[in-house]
Amino acid sequence: MLLAFDTATPQVTVALHDGDSVVASFESEEQMRHGEMLAPGIARVLAEVGASARDLTAIAVGVGPGPFTGLRVGLVTARTLGFVRDIPVHGVCSLDILAAEAIDAGLAEFVVATDARRKEIYLASYAAGRRVSGPEVVKPVNARNDLPVVGRGGTLHPEHFAHRAGPEHPSAAVLCGIVSNHRFALTGPDPLYLRRPDAMEPGKPKRVS
Repeated sequence: MLLAFDTATPQVTVALHDGDSVVASFESEEQMRHGEMLAPGIARVLAEVGASARDLTAIAVGVGPGPFTGLRVGLVTARTLGFVRDIPVHGVCSLDILAAEAIDAGLAEFVVATDARRKEIYLASYAAGRRVSGPEVVKPVNARNDLPVVGRGGTLHPEHFAHRAGPEHPSAAVLCGIVSNHRFALTGPDPLYLRRPDAMEPGKPKRVS
C-alpha cells in the first residue's frame, strides 16, 4: 500500500492507495496545525481499511515549496516511516500535485500559485501536461497574466489574477496517482525551500567595549 500526504499548505491531506485506487483519504478541517493533524490523519486512513504501518510498501510526500514548519512536519514523518519500515519514500513538488488535478479537470495551459506569505506567492507554469517554468517566489503583481490560475495564491490576490480555477490546496489522493503513474518527476524526501526560514540562529554577540 502507498501512503501519501502533503503539509506544504495550511491544510493537511492524507490518502492511502492499494495499488489500484485510493481506498481512504483525510483532509484536515483545522489549518496551521500540521503537527497535531498529520499523525491522526495517517491513523484514520489506515484504520478505515483495517490496515497498519506494516502493510505499507511506499510513502509519497509533497516537498513544497511551502512554509518551513509545515514542510518539516511532513518530511520528517515520511523519512521516519520509510526508515522504520525500510520502504521507499518518493517526493513530489506540491505545485505539481495541484497541476495534476487541474489537468484532469481539463486545463491545458495555466499557472499554479500558492501562498508564500510576506505578500508573495510560489509560482510555476504548466502546458501540455508538464511544468514549463518554476517554481519560484514572486510578487503577485509581477505574476499578473491572463491564464487560469490554480491554487490559493489566486484567491488571495484576485486583483492580479482574473481567471481563477480550482483546486486551492494539494490533494493526497492526486499525489497517489502521480507516484503510481509517474506523471511528474519524483524526487527524494528533501524540502523544496525557495528562501531562508523566518527564524534564524542568532549571530555572535557583539563585543562590549
